[in-house]
Amino acid sequence: MDELEIDAVAEADLDEPVLVEGLPGVGHVGKLAVDHLLEELEGESTLVRRIYSREFPPQVSVEDGVADLTCAEIYAVSPPDGRDLLLLTGDHQAQTNAGHYVLTSAFLDVAEEFGASEVYALGGVPTGELIEEYAVVGAVSEASLREPLEDAGVEFRENEPAGGIVGVSGLLLGLGERRGFEAACLMGETSGYLVDPKSARAVLEVLETTLAFELDYESLDERADEMEDVIGKIQEMEQQQQGMDVPTDDDLRYIG
Repeated sequence: MDELEIDAVAEADLDEPVLVEGLPGVGHVGKLAVDHLLEELEGESTLVRRIYSREFPPQVSVEDGVADLTCAEIYAVSPPDGRDLLLLTGDHQAQTNAGHYVLTSAFLDVAEEFGASEVYALGGVPTGELIEEYAVVGAVSEASLREPLEDAGVEFRENEPAGGIVGVSGLLLGLGERRGFEAACLMGETSGYLVDPKSARAVLEVLETTLAFELDYESLDERADEMEDVIGKIQEMEQQQQGMDVPTDDDLRYIG
């Protein structure tokens, strides 16, 4: 296999679509968001491209005993209201720095092929602690894109995220700007410890407002409830560990 192969699975007639990226990252926020979009807009979506690369991990996915080589997928979506979309999803990012550049360039090539000039990269920004209120932090390829996102509730913070944006989400802004795309990254706050459906919902709500479509969140909320149960059990275990008595010298004397 070549370093990069793009399979044209189908074609679609889209009207100035927006590329929305959701690959795995912190809290799986971006992937959860795009997968929920695909779930809710299933009747309007068509798989149009598969992108294979040696930069992906050397593995296959297996479903019902059938193996598929690791790849990224791009779906064309025409919602009943709102903008046409190109939804980019997959189970992996590149394994090397060079691979991130190769794959991001390929994603932008496909976006150009379908007439897209706007990009939204979705992801998470870690807080290092469990949170109650989920803010969405933004970054854009040019200053003029800030105001409409601020109106939608996105926060632009000085020097955050610390260390910049790594991987495809960051390069979609950097390479996208150099190629004439208007690009933004929407990052939901998340602890960074667990898969975070609540953060994914916060990001999707901003995207809903910005691109003027509507979603139902029942299935995502169910996943959030499941994660709340997991978090509750973790907190309970931590409290039990903190409440354990520290053994004294007398106690230790009888350990044989």
